[in-house]
Amino acid sequence: MAADDQNCASAMTTRRSGAQTTALMDGSDIIALVRNEQVFSNFVDHKFHELDGDGDGKLSVKELQPAVADIGAALGLPPQGSSAHSDHIYSQVLSEFTHGTAERVSKAEFRKVLSDILLGMAAGLKCDPVLILRVDGQDLCHFIHSSAFEPEMVSIFSEIEPLPGGTLKHTIVRAFQKLSLHHIMPPASDSWVMSNVIEAALRSCDGDYDRQDISQDSFLAAFMKAAEMAVQSLNERPVMVAHSEKTFNGDGIKRLLSNKIELDKTLQIALKSVPKDRHRKMSKEYLRVALDTVAPAAGLPPLGAVDQMDKIMAEALKMLDADDGKAVKEGEFGKILTEILGSIMLQLEGNPISVSTDSVVHQPLPSASSLLRTTQSEP
Repeated sequence: MAADDQNCASAMTTRRSGAQTTALMDGSDIIALVRNEQVFSNFVDHKFHELDGDGDGKLSVKELQPAVADIGAALGLPPQGSSAHSDHIYSQVLSEFTHGTAERVSKAEFRKVLSDILLGMAAGLKCDPVLILRVDGQDLCHFIHSSAFEPEMVSIFSEIEPLPGGTLKHTIVRAFQKLSLHHIMPPASDSWVMSNVIEAALRSCDGDYDRQDISQDSFLAAFMKAAEMAVQSLNERPVMVAHSEKTFNGDGIKRLLSNKIELDKTLQIALKSVPKDRHRKMSKEYLRVALDTVAPAAGLPPLGAVDQMDKIMAEALKMLDADDGKAVKEGEFGKILTEILGSIMLQLEGNPISVSTDSVVHQPLPSASSLLRTTQSEP
């Protein structure tokens, strides 16, 4: 057996060209659940009873909170209280259930809103499916013993700017951070991966990793050793990674603007979230909040989610003087918001933005509500 094959033997049972896909989340399971009248009725009955703590047949705002928290988590939002942007979306979800005023929600209303939200999520997954990948070190092993390893790592090494007092260890960690699922490496941005794969690999390696005189050859040799240990770690404890890709090209905005009924409905929802003064006017400073509200219908990410998109949205807001603080009538506010969407659409048509996201799938917290997880397991 060749030396390279011996190095890979403990981590490889079969050769393949990519990480193993264990699931494709395309919204089909959610659609099947909602459209099956009997199954969805049973699902709603079970969940409503689970949330109705006092058993009075209606859900209070407090009793709705676990459902709202789970919906936020399913949308990829951080926990409530983490950011003003995400907290606004949580408030919007709660407002969908209560219509902004109701203090208690009936089962019928809970069912209707939950159906709308789940179908909306399914539509999003249909357009942008999420792949669940099992990364077990096999393909990382193939990469580090392939002809592509040296040129790729030399290129990465050349991109890493030396830090004051930076050591070989720091350089290797930064190199791992530049790897991706293209190299079949789970994201180093995840704290579990950093601690249990990368830092654990470095602790297992012999050598002077505190040295500051780092040559290309010493980097390649040291990184190879660390990567081989990372292969062993991943082989022993495979990591599940959710991978999604999205291209923003303005098509979602175009569809919304071409459907007057849908556009008017979307604008009405957005305008309800904007406070009015005693003259029934709205401050233009709330255009950002309104834009965040219409974003899902326009195929746009929430503000703060994608840096490149934030720049385009900020430029569109600036062009239409969103920060001048003036108060305008509701009709004018809606007109400006529509013009902002049109401006963003034109920019994206000329320069589409493609982004991919990789995140480690961790076990849910024991205390978390099972509202949305059950949608994947119901018959």
